[in-house]
Amino acid sequence: MRGGSLNAVALVLAVFFVFPVYWMFSTSFKPASEVLTETPSFLFTPTFEHYGTATGVDMFWTYVRNSLTVTVGAVLLALLVALAAGFAIVRMRFRGRKGLVLAVMMAQLAPWEVMVIVMYLIARDTQMLNSIGFLTLIYFVMVLPFTIWTLRGFIAAVPKELEEAAMIDGCNRAQSFFRVVFPLLAPGLMSTSLFGFITAWNEFAMVLVLNKESEAYTLPLWLTQFQSAFGNDWGATMAASSLFAVPVLLLFVVLQRRAVGGLTSGAVKG
Repeated sequence: MRGGSLNAVALVLAVFFVFPVYWMFSTSFKPASEVLTETPSFLFTPTFEHYGTATGVDMFWTYVRNSLTVTVGAVLLALLVALAAGFAIVRMRFRGRKGLVLAVMMAQLAPWEVMVIVMYLIARDTQMLNSIGFLTLIYFVMVLPFTIWTLRGFIAAVPKELEEAAMIDGCNRAQSFFRVVFPLLAPGLMSTSLFGFITAWNEFAMVLVLNKESEAYTLPLWLTQFQSAFGNDWGATMAASSLFAVPVLLLFVVLQRRAVGGLTSGAVKG
């Protein structure tokens, strides 16, 4: 009886959270005449006209390229730096180690929106406004604290004796890390990559303030282009939102099993 009640509650919660996503995708395929009807329609003849409107925006593929560049670049940089920092925190003893861990945790807790003005002033003074490279560095800094914190837990979960055994067999410190520890960090790398991808992919405030030229827009700014003085084009907005969500959904499906296990393990180990 208790199990049935829990299943019922879980089903209700699942419907509650999934329905908005379903409505977004379904609205993107509705004819324009059925998007704003007073009576919701669940049966309709699907159309791709809204997707044509969404992808027909000038420089659409430029926005796609910019978003992929800043997101993938930020995630790869964060993984590279976090691996080195996490290894140093876990395996080495140095003055200020605990302070470094505390600083990483505090950086993760800080709301990045409060740094928008500071980042704007830095970009202006260094003539880096409308720069995809500078935006990549900002996103890298945004996802780095969580990446360090999570990978630290995974590195700590790998027995030190495995590295020592590899060094006895002739490996140096770097070789023991990449041949023994690195393959065991796959769940952590995937979970942190997924988090970093979502964070950088969805970020709106920084690019809105720093990148005013259309050539430097990313997809979150592209989503705002379906508003006009005559109101919102909801069909195109839903189509654009669906296209924007697809890469994250695909990435989650691919990494789902390892990413979920990685988030859980990284939270309790180390």
